[in-house]
Amino acid sequence: MIDRDGYRPNVGIILCNWKNEVFWGKRVREHSWQFPQGGIKPGESPEAAMYRELKEEVGLLREHVRVLGRTRDWLRYDVPDQWIRREWRGNYRGQKQIWFLLRLIGRDFNVSLRASSKPEFDAWRWNDYWVPMASVIEFKREVYQRALEELAPYLIRRRGQRRPGEPREAVNVIERG
Repeated sequence: MIDRDGYRPNVGIILCNWKNEVFWGKRVREHSWQFPQGGIKPGESPEAAMYRELKEEVGLLREHVRVLGRTRDWLRYDVPDQWIRREWRGNYRGQKQIWFLLRLIGRDFNVSLRASSKPEFDAWRWNDYWVPMASVIEFKREVYQRALEELAPYLIRRRGQRRPGEPREAVNVIERG
């Protein structure tokens, strides 16, 4: 399902643990790391798509996570021509995504990359919330940065944790956005 502007509706998932580290999945047979994401099926709400994708890609169920927040609107990125499937060329530009920030309330052992018959990831790790954008595929970097910035206020910052460019004195208080 592609909208009239050429964007496929999609959800992105930022899954964090109790230390505010985020889940990164390594794409099968590639050396590229990303957040879980996937398409929204016709008639499916973004939240329903998020739970479906979370189960398919990471093996987590609704009871393993708590929703902390979501982006207010769609975030879009264009896919370079060489990445577009031949049958989609001409009317497909990229993805429009609603991003969700989730807290893992289950355990690491609840993560199962083999929950689907066609796994998306073959490895995973926890990473700092403000991961350097150089580790994200170039055409997704701006959307990742915007999603992380918009959703960061939903986290409880731990003592000593700073956002990039934030003065040191700003970390003396634990805050909730």
